[in-house]
Amino acid sequence: MFTTDKPVVFAYHGYPWLIHRLTYRRNNQRNLHVRGYKEEGTTTTPFDMTVVNDMDRYHLAEDVVDRVPRLARVGAHFKQFLRNKLVEHKQYVCRYGDDMPEVQEWKWPY
Repeated sequence: MFTTDKPVVFAYHGYPWLIHRLTYRRNNQRNLHVRGYKEEGTTTTPFDMTVVNDMDRYHLAEDVVDRVPRLARVGAHFKQFLRNKLVEHKQYVCRYGDDMPEVQEWKWPY
């Protein structure tokens, strides 16, 4: 299903245990890290719901840094940047009740 020697970060908009059950005893299952719905949070902004469930872009990027050995040297600074963005996000949502413009206006670069 996956390579035998590469880390896999799987973002699933359901319960993570389901993916773990589907991949049980498969190649590279030990390197599989699944992020998914944790039933955390309340009514808030769409992006904040992903943040409280650790499914946002910042948490997923941290997962990659933690699992790719060649990123270890530069990873600490990048992870601090990501943590700062999460703090900035939380402050913005508490103050304005909406997602930050950089999140709302983001488009996939073609």
